[in-house]
Amino acid sequence: MRMTEPNRIMTETTNPILWEPSQAALEKANLTHFARAAIKRWKLKINTYPDFYRWSISQPEQFWQSVWEQLGVIGAPAEFHKKNREPVGFKAGILVDGDQMPGARWFPGMRLNFAQNLLKKHDSSEAMIFWGEDKVKRKITWAELNNQVSRCAQGLKAAGVRQGDRVAAYMPNMPETVIAMLATASLGAVWTACSPDFGVQGVLDRFGQVEPKVLFAPDGYYYNGKAIDLIDKVSEIVGRLPSVREAVVVPYISASPNVDGVPRALTWPEFTAPYKATPVEYNLLPFDHPLYILYSSGTTGVPKCIVHGAGGTLLKHLTEHQLHSDLRPGDRLFYSTTCGWMMWNWLVSGLATGATLILYDGSSFMRRGAMLWDIAQAEKVTHFGTSAKYIDAIAKLGIKPRETHDLNRLRVILSTGSPLAPESFDYVYQSIKTEVQLASVSGGTDICGCFVLGNPILPVHRGEIQGNALGVDVRIFDDKGRALPAGKKGEMVCVKPFPSMPVGFWNDDDGRKFHATYFETYPNVWRHGDYVEGTENGGMVIHGRSDAALNPGGVRVGTAEIYRQVEKMDEVVEALAVGQSWPPAKLNDVRVILFVRLRDGLALDADLTSRIRNQIRVNTTPHHVPAKVIQVPDLPRTRNGKSVELTVRDVIHDRPVKNLESLANPDTLAYFRNLADLKLP
Repeated sequence: MRMTEPNRIMTETTNPILWEPSQAALEKANLTHFARAAIKRWKLKINTYPDFYRWSISQPEQFWQSVWEQLGVIGAPAEFHKKNREPVGFKAGILVDGDQMPGARWFPGMRLNFAQNLLKKHDSSEAMIFWGEDKVKRKITWAELNNQVSRCAQGLKAAGVRQGDRVAAYMPNMPETVIAMLATASLGAVWTACSPDFGVQGVLDRFGQVEPKVLFAPDGYYYNGKAIDLIDKVSEIVGRLPSVREAVVVPYISASPNVDGVPRALTWPEFTAPYKATPVEYNLLPFDHPLYILYSSGTTGVPKCIVHGAGGTLLKHLTEHQLHSDLRPGDRLFYSTTCGWMMWNWLVSGLATGATLILYDGSSFMRRGAMLWDIAQAEKVTHFGTSAKYIDAIAKLGIKPRETHDLNRLRVILSTGSPLAPESFDYVYQSIKTEVQLASVSGGTDICGCFVLGNPILPVHRGEIQGNALGVDVRIFDDKGRALPAGKKGEMVCVKPFPSMPVGFWNDDDGRKFHATYFETYPNVWRHGDYVEGTENGGMVIHGRSDAALNPGGVRVGTAEIYRQVEKMDEVVEALAVGQSWPPAKLNDVRVILFVRLRDGLALDADLTSRIRNQIRVNTTPHHVPAKVIQVPDLPRTRNGKSVELTVRDVIHDRPVKNLESLANPDTLAYFRNLADLKLP
């Protein structure tokens, strides 16, 4: 297979190549070895990457069986059905009812345990390295990790946790969180988590729906150099969750936290001390047995509880780590994330490859944004993950890690959370590292993975996500469900089942909410809700959420297109665009309103307003130009740092905001209420 042939039609003027793998890197890549083995295994007559991708979506049974066999999945055939003599293992089929979405079933004849697949190693090498800002540093070996998972699992059993029960974590991104998750999964219980910056009601809105038996929580956490005590919050949460039989408080900001005021509470040492470390016992379960409950952002109401299966999550993360990110045993994987974001689940799955996890809890902007690069240097990070907002922010701060830090081991930089602007691509290659794969990725909580992402054997084009995920048939549709060619904007969809589709929503027994969320717009097709455009290079550009797209004069405009232009300007820190019904009586038309946060000390005047509008007009279209540009002190965002256009749109139209707890900074909504400018032409 000639892996040097990318999925592209090159021209000199289209988004230039910023990086491409060397011939040596191509030969060494996991994806190259996987592809060649699959071609031999299935006797495929293909020799280019585009052909290989097409095989992965046209023959999904072959592709996903190859993933299982080649990427080291540990599993076993289901017990032989003596009465009906039904087939088991792969003979029972890889994909059953593959023409139904939802409704398709993967690997019905196989059983596995997620935790077993992450705990393959037992030696004295490092499994996890933890930094709690500049306050706490710890290292845990694979042997220690296995021992602690064993003891924690025994503690959960003693607390009455059984297969299918829920275990919740109100925890920072620290080793005990990973240990508790693996212990939960080993039993076949279901893990769910929120980060400790959530308020009490935000936690109750989530955990109250799923009724956990055990809750893990810290005594506090560090943020921006300060210790934040959580004991009172934890006490209130446990007191208002009657399903919790036992609360386990993890020492973090103090060596011996006082848990006397927390109902039904033990400290972590008290919880695990009674048990000796023995080999972890794994409950082998059906492929789709629930593993995680993740939550939608909750900006339009009580969060949806999205249930993810163990097998699908494992297979999807193995492909994204090993094939798309070229993660190898012994690599050192870092992602700046909280436990309330699916990137934490993605990060932890790196253990299945034998990589060392680099965990960080705290502010990304410690030491004026240099803290994460301190970690990358000190821990010899090979894969560095962060948000597009962070990259944009440190670019504006003028930080140049390539001049201040040794990043010799760094091979891949991953970015997600929002679209990565072309200028941010330039910044990475000019100021961080030249020889690095920049993998902008996009997918989400809905699939606990990616639809489009990086590829180590293809070039990186400026401003583009490299391509579709293997085994996932991604298309772009217009409003009538017709596929669009490169260069045309439309809805991102997936037209065939894939293993990490959710099992469903919690407490949605008839599946109506699940169906309405993803399959109502296009029958039997997953509509993801992103407004996107394919490129002639085979890549993807995301223009924002489709439900936040603007329609001035009936022309659809992606918000990310506006942000890319405005946030280039030195004066602008960040921006948020919404559509306002105008005139008020004409509800079927909108005008574009742009809110901007400027650098400290700057004020929006007529000149800057004119330059903002001109920047947008020249680089996009007249339809993108805002009718109003309004300065605000800050912009609301979710706890994962995402903009909340729909919430602001509700505020300016005097509609109720349904879930303030989903916001990291809900007080900022006051800036958007009753604005005089919005009542004027």
